[in-house]
Amino acid sequence: MSFDARPLTDPVDPRAVRAFAAELRARGATAMSGAAVFAIVVVALMAVIIVPTLASVMIAVVSSSGRGLGWGVIPFALVGIAVVLGIVLSLVGWRRSRVTRYRLNRFAQANGMAYLARIADPPLPGMIFGMGRSRASSDVVRGTRPRFAEFGNYQYTTGSGKNSTTHHWGYVAVKLDVPLPNIVLDAKGNNSFGSNLPASFRKAQRLSLEGDFDRYFDLYCPEGYERDALYLFTPDIMARFVDNAAQLDVEIVDDWLFLYTQRKVSTLDPATWAWLFGTVGALITKFDQWARWRDDRLLAEHRAATASAGMTTDAGALPFAAPAGMLTPPPGVAQEGRRLKRGVSWVTVAAAIVIGVVWIALRLIG
Repeated sequence: MSFDARPLTDPVDPRAVRAFAAELRARGATAMSGAAVFAIVVVALMAVIIVPTLASVMIAVVSSSGRGLGWGVIPFALVGIAVVLGIVLSLVGWRRSRVTRYRLNRFAQANGMAYLARIADPPLPGMIFGMGRSRASSDVVRGTRPRFAEFGNYQYTTGSGKNSTTHHWGYVAVKLDVPLPNIVLDAKGNNSFGSNLPASFRKAQRLSLEGDFDRYFDLYCPEGYERDALYLFTPDIMARFVDNAAQLDVEIVDDWLFLYTQRKVSTLDPATWAWLFGTVGALITKFDQWARWRDDRLLAEHRAATASAGMTTDAGALPFAAPAGMLTPPPGVAQEGRRLKRGVSWVTVAAAIVIGVVWIALRLIG
């Protein structure tokens, strides 16, 4: 997929940056998190109160000593320098974020796409989008040709108080033609101590594929859908994933395909966009054959539903028996194939055991 990367690096007009920032504020598209608001308040207080106060104290110390600058001024000077440096860095980061949003908007326009600064609680079915709280996508770039694709950065928070943790992800969401079984490819190249995914799955759903595919991914599919996974992941499609997405975790859920990474996806780095566009371009050329997949279990589900309602299940009397073309299942996935069954990560179990042992030891010592 060719693209124009010049807006990511070309010089920017400061007036245009300010105008775009004002436009985003007017649209309410740059809602800040509580942490960002707190940081701005702290910086403002430092600029208005702390710096003048430190300056006054230093003047008073010098005046009272009557001997000019001395060693007693050094602690105040160091604190003042630290405060000023913090203010300067905060202002630089604020300006950089405005320039980043402006560049990404220009980049999206140059490539026939759209830019959204922030989406609160994005309505996507992928595993990372149902975790924690304070869920939000940022710097989203999305397009509709040759099919809908969205590139964004995402974060959510788990825990509370001092134990809260903010998790950061980058993702690509690609719309498929039909719903497919929930399939996860856990890339081995980005794992450290076990899987880096925020969810774990029962080992019985692990499916081994032919060739070298298992060296790069652990594939999980719902039990009973092994043949369907083999139909979807033909050798040529497996080769596409190995060659282009071996460092990305993959999830197919409903009529979406997600690519996950724990680094920013929407960035000012042209090489990152080249990699992602190339990956999506290599994969979508094979999605047409996925559109032909149908789930025969839907027929069984319908027969069971009609039987439980007291209706006849004779083939000639089924509602979809006429016209004859409806004998083929419609697009969709039976209930048992829509979601993988979750499991417990051995890393989580090991951590819980260690914490338990330490707690018991501390209790015995105390």
